[in-house]
Amino acid sequence: MSDRIMVAGAGKSGIAAAKMIMDLGGEVLLYDSNTALDVEKLKENFADTRQLLIKTGDLKASDLNTVSICVISPGIDLGVPFVKVLDQAGIPIWSEIQLAFQKERGTLVAITGTNGKTTTTALTGAIMNKKYQDTFVAGNIGIPYTETCLRTSERSVTVLETSSFQLETITDFHPHVSAILNITPDHLNRHHTMENYIAIKESITMNQTEADFCVLNYDDPVLSEFGRSPECRAKAVYFSSQRELQEGFYLREYSDSYRSHTGIFRRIGGIEEHIMDVDELNIIGTHNYENAMAAIAMGCCMDIPMHLITEACREFTAVEHRIEFVRERAGVKYYNDSKGTNPDAAIKAIKAMPGPTILIGGGYDKKSSYDEWVETFSGKVKYLVLIGETRDAIAGCCREHGFSAVMYAESLEEAVKVCASYADTGDCVLLSPACASWDMFPNYEVRGRLFKDYVGAL
Repeated sequence: MSDRIMVAGAGKSGIAAAKMIMDLGGEVLLYDSNTALDVEKLKENFADTRQLLIKTGDLKASDLNTVSICVISPGIDLGVPFVKVLDQAGIPIWSEIQLAFQKERGTLVAITGTNGKTTTTALTGAIMNKKYQDTFVAGNIGIPYTETCLRTSERSVTVLETSSFQLETITDFHPHVSAILNITPDHLNRHHTMENYIAIKESITMNQTEADFCVLNYDDPVLSEFGRSPECRAKAVYFSSQRELQEGFYLREYSDSYRSHTGIFRRIGGIEEHIMDVDELNIIGTHNYENAMAAIAMGCCMDIPMHLITEACREFTAVEHRIEFVRERAGVKYYNDSKGTNPDAAIKAIKAMPGPTILIGGGYDKKSSYDEWVETFSGKVKYLVLIGETRDAIAGCCREHGFSAVMYAESLEEAVKVCASYADTGDCVLLSPACASWDMFPNYEVRGRLFKDYVGAL
């Protein structure tokens, strides 16, 4: 690379993108609108800064004289003022995953969806690793794609978690296997309409051909229809937790002489195959069984023998912050689902709880609707402890639905102590906020780890 490339956003993904460009011999304009940024401290992330120019504050057209492309960090809304400056200058905007894809030499498996992405990505990576020793797991899971792409080879597989923010600015991004797990309302403060959000999620397939695969949730009417539409040129592979499929992967109840079971099956060409039972998995909840079916389907699309797929599934344990069991204290089980950042994800966590639940909710306002979430409380949630900027809105929604067992806490630490004081033997305490973390914490990981610290200190 010889042109100067602008990288917008000096966070984790921005720094990784800048390093990749410089490793390839390119020059970088690293831009961040935050004027309080410590530039000297930022430079400490780079071994050599001779190819690096850092700019903060307002972006002017004159700053872009030698810039050919802008790589934008996923956390930056495309509606911010400096993006208009880029548009007026005619500079293409790429996501970090679009940049990294330019140097991908192996096979790419990419996963998106509103919920379940991280668990499915991690499990799919474990499945791939059973056959492909050079397996990289990257993307929205916490490892920037630009950190791994230069190490890929013709024999490697990259399993990539992709968010709607990352998919907004792709051009020739082309996975061999893609998956869209589900689509429910989320990030509407950024994408504005469901139609736009759906289109961005479905764009993961935009460059796929008939030689590729797209794994889809048959129970999601949007995705079921999409898989049969001309817009999906890849071969659609379906999974379902609600019905037996004539072709695809599904859950089915069956009995033997001892007891009843819930099994994962697949049917191909009219022939049914029992793959494994869900109680062989170390993850709980129907949504996680759906995640497992999606991962199994992707393994099959990559020609991995079934005995290796099921071996990986049996070995897999829950990902941190995804209905993660923390501890049992005085007969009360504590679960960390800090990644439950929208109502649909939080509903799944409530349904997965093995007993009456005291729930911690609330956080950053993404303009979500909480009605469906609150409706699941009946008969399951004993108390709701609210924190964060959405607590008044959620409390109001609870009143509208006749749920009155609501308490406020000023901090997460206080919320944990309140839950412990109200919990009885056999209860569960669940952090699944249905909101993002950015009002009180840098990210959901910090929120989850603090929750675990506070539970450990009880």
